[in-house]
Amino acid sequence: MPNVKQKIGNTITTAKRYWSNPAKDNYVPYKEIVSLGLAGFGVHWTTTLATVIGLDAANFLVGASIGLKPLDLSIMLIVANIIGIPLGIFRGWFYDNHKMKGGKFLPFLKICPFPIVLISTVFVWLPFENWDYITKAIVVEIFFIIISFVLSIYNDSFAYIQQIVSPNAQERATVMSISQIIFSLAPSITNLVIPTIAGLTWGLNNIKTYRIIYPAFTVVGLIVSLVFFRHVKERLILPKKKIEYISIIDSIREVSKNKYFWIINSAAWIGFLEGAYYVVLSWSFVYAFNGEKAAQLGIANTVVGNASLWSMLLAPLFIKKFGKRNLLIGCNLLNILLFAILYFSYKNLLMICVLMFLNNFINTFGNIYLPNINADMRDYHQWKTGVRVDGIFISFGVIGTVIGFFTGLVLPSIYEYMGVKDNYDVLYNDVIRNNLFHVLIICSIIGAVLNVIPYFFYDLTESKHKGYVHVLKIRAMFEDYGCGALDDDELQQGMDIIHTAAEYKKSGKKEVDKSALAAAKAMPKSSANEQLKRKEAIREAKADIKRQIRMNKEMDSMPIVIEELEKFSTRRYELKLEAAEKIVELGPVYFYEDAKGELKSARALPKGTKEEREIRSDAIALARSKMTTVKLINKYGYDYIKKPDEAEKEEIQRRETEGIADALKARRDLKAYVKAASVYNRAVSVYENAQSLLTQAENYSHLSDIEKLYNEIYIQSASVSV
Repeated sequence: MPNVKQKIGNTITTAKRYWSNPAKDNYVPYKEIVSLGLAGFGVHWTTTLATVIGLDAANFLVGASIGLKPLDLSIMLIVANIIGIPLGIFRGWFYDNHKMKGGKFLPFLKICPFPIVLISTVFVWLPFENWDYITKAIVVEIFFIIISFVLSIYNDSFAYIQQIVSPNAQERATVMSISQIIFSLAPSITNLVIPTIAGLTWGLNNIKTYRIIYPAFTVVGLIVSLVFFRHVKERLILPKKKIEYISIIDSIREVSKNKYFWIINSAAWIGFLEGAYYVVLSWSFVYAFNGEKAAQLGIANTVVGNASLWSMLLAPLFIKKFGKRNLLIGCNLLNILLFAILYFSYKNLLMICVLMFLNNFINTFGNIYLPNINADMRDYHQWKTGVRVDGIFISFGVIGTVIGFFTGLVLPSIYEYMGVKDNYDVLYNDVIRNNLFHVLIICSIIGAVLNVIPYFFYDLTESKHKGYVHVLKIRAMFEDYGCGALDDDELQQGMDIIHTAAEYKKSGKKEVDKSALAAAKAMPKSSANEQLKRKEAIREAKADIKRQIRMNKEMDSMPIVIEELEKFSTRRYELKLEAAEKIVELGPVYFYEDAKGELKSARALPKGTKEEREIRSDAIALARSKMTTVKLINKYGYDYIKKPDEAEKEEIQRRETEGIADALKARRDLKAYVKAASVYNRAVSVYENAQSLLTQAENYSHLSDIEKLYNEIYIQSASVSV
């Protein structure tokens, strides 16, 4: 009992200490973690109604309540996805090229809840019961497209804010774990309350439930989210004065080279069948036993949902112990085993609940490791390309949308083939329902197997990611030094990394010395005083061993840092600098007449070694960028390609218009300005990239000056304080 009290006391003390200021080497104070969790609670309730408006055969609202057929819903989903493609591309482009007041994603989290609550509430109050089938289908389609657009912005922003709340991957996992424990209460409450009330009133297959019960949750969620998002911050590692324009074409080309992007997304694309089993729990309660168990679905959902609490608590520890990739593979393999057991026991309601509990426990780990894997992939992309993009990954999701046109037809086709069409009451028939479950579980096994295969090729380890983040910090430090914007914290972090890298280069990883622990254990323990001294010596020895292990893990990331610091002395960067100097001499807008020849020559370069492949890739990328400039000059002419005047855009935006004609003219002028700015930025990207490389090389040459500044601030001040 004293130990328990002491641990509780220590926890409270720690919480107080780091409530407003984060612990050493961390970024997020406890107050912000709690705020993120409570804001997420609000997000879940805000979208409670909107997320049940889906074009899915298993959807109680549009399927069973409104009465749309499974295959019709699939076709409607395809149409909505086609319309959503340009909207998704625009959304991604806007994220990366417009920095709104308050951050990159936070402003959307404060704007989007209002239309989500309003539109979803209006939708369920429409008189569907008085309309013919075609009218219902058209109205559902229109509302779904509108809701999906706003909901996508809201959900993407919330997902991204969790991924950039800290650049420290392990801290990010801990933040996600704690915050998700808090906001998981939202679905736990709705999964208990809504089905229970629905079972005692109109039921989940009656639209009255969605008109009365759901809107109350959404309004409360809106208020909660707006209150607590005020305490959440974004933390991207970027130079302070760096303003980047990102061409969507160039971004797509770079993303296409990101192997981790393909691994992560291909797993989702080919593993689409894994979720086929989802309906087994809800349909068993609603339709088995002649519907007598429907009111108990809320209790079952609550019990099953409780499994997520334990996996969220354990996720940071498991990630630290096994790594994200290994944890993901392990969870998928366990899921395959659970599906196999479910195949032989899907007629037993208790076994379904037990297996769903275990499945939810395993799957909830994905709520932590998948966002972290995606965040690691984006950090890797920033390290690889030198440009931070987030939205372009959304735009690239068009591939998944197109694939979904075909994969989305599979399950509805199975439903209809097995007898579930416009009348869902056939699921009260045990034979039809059980045969359908039989097929769906087999589909889930196939999907789980396909989902795990790509991750055997995923090698972005925790050490590699830490190295990439270290490099991003170093680059930002050098750039901010070059433009006079370097602050003390940034200087200290950057130089600490460089000093650790120098130590690693000098002596490498050191073998963990356990001699002190052995000596401590050999100490006498006859008297109480000797036992106390022995216990204290063992404690100190173990702490020292942990420190050595922690230092060695830190050393694992240092080769990437050393490679960065020494890159300008390699043959690859010597060639890049030579090319950059020639480009800068030619000026911002130049007609590279031999760009096609350069591309041909670049493709003919040797690619036997890693360095040769990198040199060849650099030459091909440079030649393609020059060809883009040539195409733009040929298309628009030299006179059109000029640096836009920011004052011109501000004048258009401030312009007072009278009538529709003036408003349309202002819109045309702004559109013309944006187009001219886009053409200019794309045309001079070769020059700008070359100039940036030369500037970076110049900044890196001032390492000794930065070291001197560091010594003046930290070493001398430490001596004075002593």
